[in-house]
Amino acid sequence: MKKKVIYEIRSLYRDNFRVTGYEFGKGKKSVCIVGSIRGNEIQQLYTCSQLVKRLKFMEQEGQLIDGHRILVIPSVNPCSMNIKKRFWPTDNTDINRMFPGYDLGETTQRIAAGVFDVIQHYDYGMQFASFYMPGTFTPHVRMMKTGFEDVELAKLFGMPYVVLRTPRPYDTTTLNYNWQIWETHAFSIYTTTTEEVDRESAGMAIRCVLNFLAKRGIVRYRGHDGYLSMVVEDRDMVNIRTKEAGIFEACVRVGEEVARGQTTARVIDPYEGETLEELYSPVDGIVFFAHNDPLTYANTAVFKLIPKTE
Repeated sequence: MKKKVIYEIRSLYRDNFRVTGYEFGKGKKSVCIVGSIRGNEIQQLYTCSQLVKRLKFMEQEGQLIDGHRILVIPSVNPCSMNIKKRFWPTDNTDINRMFPGYDLGETTQRIAAGVFDVIQHYDYGMQFASFYMPGTFTPHVRMMKTGFEDVELAKLFGMPYVVLRTPRPYDTTTLNYNWQIWETHAFSIYTTTTEEVDRESAGMAIRCVLNFLAKRGIVRYRGHDGYLSMVVEDRDMVNIRTKEAGIFEACVRVGEEVARGQTTARVIDPYEGETLEELYSPVDGIVFFAHNDPLTYANTAVFKLIPKTE
């Protein structure tokens, strides 16, 4: 294992800003794995740290196949993580909306450019990602529909779902999208949480990554093959939205099957305790995403359902 600085910005008053990577094996640029890009992505950082630990052991045991290089970057935004702020501390910009970056631009553009210069041209790129809304997911692997996506490759992870997302204009500046445009097979891997450590889903993600690497001839690993992944289009999911703001009381959990008309949540008046609104499932389906914040705003998508098909 080689520990090296991927990108560095000098500081006048404090220690320099550094993005650190861990490199395993020798040979062509086979796999790059990125953890947290935002400062609240604790689960993503934890998952990457456990993957570094596992790969270090595998390298010592001779389980890495010659001719392949694996790079793991646990955090692209340690400054925000140090102060528990999701975005860049000084201007509240999102590094994952700055790719491929601009080396003469604002700070976050420079960070994105410096990191992307190192991590492009890998055969496979994997990002442990988080959602923009607070909530819990069913573990899955997600790909942008850029014309370069490969669903059969995504199935090799053995995660329960492969989700295909049709890019919106703001998606074109994300790491996943730009990796694909620069001809890297890119995958975003979602576990259940963001700001809390969930060891079970982190362990599943690591096993799925190792499954993929083994099936592509990059490591020697024999584990559980995982699931026969179900392919889902993001646009086909059914949202359940609130009409009222208040205390959010969920009645169903991620992964649970729900029936049409079943109560999924209640919104409670925070002062008087009365039920302002009951939310019902519009379809028979499976809860894929569930809001987990104790409060909700009006017109918020608090559940995403995968509808059952005949």
